[in-house]
Amino acid sequence: MSAAPDPPRKVDPARSAQMALVKGKNTRPELRVRRLAHRLGFRFRLHRRDLPGSPDLVFPGRRAVVFVHGCFWHRHPDPDCWRSRLPKTRPEFWVPKLEANVARDAAARAALEALGWRVLIAWECETTPRRIDALAGRLRDFLGRGGATDQPEA
Repeated sequence: MSAAPDPPRKVDPARSAQMALVKGKNTRPELRVRRLAHRLGFRFRLHRRDLPGSPDLVFPGRRAVVFVHGCFWHRHPDPDCWRSRLPKTRPEFWVPKLEANVARDAAARAALEALGWRVLIAWECETTPRRIDALAGRLRDFLGRGGATDQPEA
């Protein structure tokens, strides 16, 4: 005999409204990375659904993609990143959900690399004003110096 299904959870309207504000595209960190790539002279396409994982920025001529990951949602492995901490409530819900995100990210990366694409992950915490210059260096190195190079190196 099978167990009776769990009764439906009572939904907190305030929590539901807050979670509805979480976006998957055009997030603040993603927009910062887009502006940075454009300022460096690189041109790109957005969210190509024909590629595994629908990368945030796609540089077709360079066979390169950039994913902009939220530190919380994609479990930034940096121990110094405070944004990636687990919630104290309902770990039975959050742990499997976030682990599934990490597994999906790894599968998308492996599929892209198998197709001959290079992959860069830009983390949300790297898009802060204090760290954006380091991200600019990583992006420039990853994509090559084919962008706007007539500006002196900082």
